[in-house]
Amino acid sequence: MIRLVLAMVPAVWVIAIAIIAVQNATPVSIRLFNLQSIEMPFGVLLAFGAAAGMVAAALVLLVLGGSPLKWPRRKPQQPEP
Repeated sequence: MIRLVLAMVPAVWVIAIAIIAVQNATPVSIRLFNLQSIEMPFGVLLAFGAAAGMVAAALVLLVLGGSPLKWPRRKPQQPEP
């Protein structure tokens, strides 16, 4: 079940980015303090942000030494004698 959820998250992101990119083709730029990025379509900017978030989450899991597929599962309860 967890594998299905892990596969669905990027799929939903790709669909959302595609819909938003088609609707918002206007170039935008990011301003942070005095720095300004180049102008690019909002969908491309959103895709970079989503990819950076996924990479950051993967790095956090790597540093913490865990995998969501290896998280402890509930043990079935033993029947009482």
